[in-house]
Amino acid sequence: MTLENKVCLITGGGSGIGRATANKMAKEGARIIVVGRTQTKIDQTVSSIRKDGGYAVSYTHLRAHETDSYL
Repeated sequence: MTLENKVCLITGGGSGIGRATANKMAKEGARIIVVGRTQTKIDQTVSSIRKDGGYAVSYTHLRAHETDSYL
């Protein structure tokens, strides 16, 4: 299954299952929004995805109605 042209919002993306899920979905072609409580941890996830050629952004505070302006 390919996730190209899809956007995935990953909560808890700074570590563990959230980070693994973000990386896996990015490798499948998804654009990733990584959300978490600790900016440094989610920034590490974003850096990892970008290093592998994927697209990712991070947010520590995100309101659902704001996402349209970021994508």
